[in-house]
Amino acid sequence: MRISTRGRYALKIMLDLALNATDDFVSLRGVAERQNVSAKYLEQIIAMLSNAKLIKSSRGKSGGYMLTRSPSEYTVGEILRATEGSLAPISCVEDSPNKCTQSGCCPTLFFWEGLNKTINDYIDSTTLEDVVNQEKSFGERNEKNENICR
Repeated sequence: MRISTRGRYALKIMLDLALNATDDFVSLRGVAERQNVSAKYLEQIIAMLSNAKLIKSSRGKSGGYMLTRSPSEYTVGEILRATEGSLAPISCVEDSPNKCTQSGCCPTLFFWEGLNKTINDYIDSTTLEDVVNQEKSFGERNEKNENICR
C-alpha cells in the first residue's frame, strides 16, 4: 500500500486548517504558501475534502476554508479515504464478507486480512487532534534548532 501525494497533502491541509483555526476562513493561498505546494494542486484536494464534508468553504474577499468539526472528531483514516478511496493492501480484502472466489482456499488470506485490519485500526484510532499535538510538540523541540523542514 502506498499513500499518494493527494493523501499526504490532504492530511497536511487538514492539519494546517486545524492549526490556523479561528472564527475566520483560512485562505487557500495561505495554506499553499505554508505547505509549499501549488495552490492549483491543492484546489483539487480541497474539492475532495469538501465533497466528503470534511471542510466547508466560503467565497469572496474573506473566503477560504475551515474544518466542519473539532480536530478530535476526525480520524486520519477518514481523511485519507476521502482522497485515496480504499486503503486495503490487496483488492480481495476490500469487501466484508470477502467476495474473492479463492478466499476459501487461499493460504495467505489470513495475512492480508491481518495487515488490512492493522492498517485500518491504526489510521482509524489516530485523530487529527493527535497530529496537531504532534506538530506542536515537534515545533517546540525544534524551536531552539534551525528546522530545515520549514
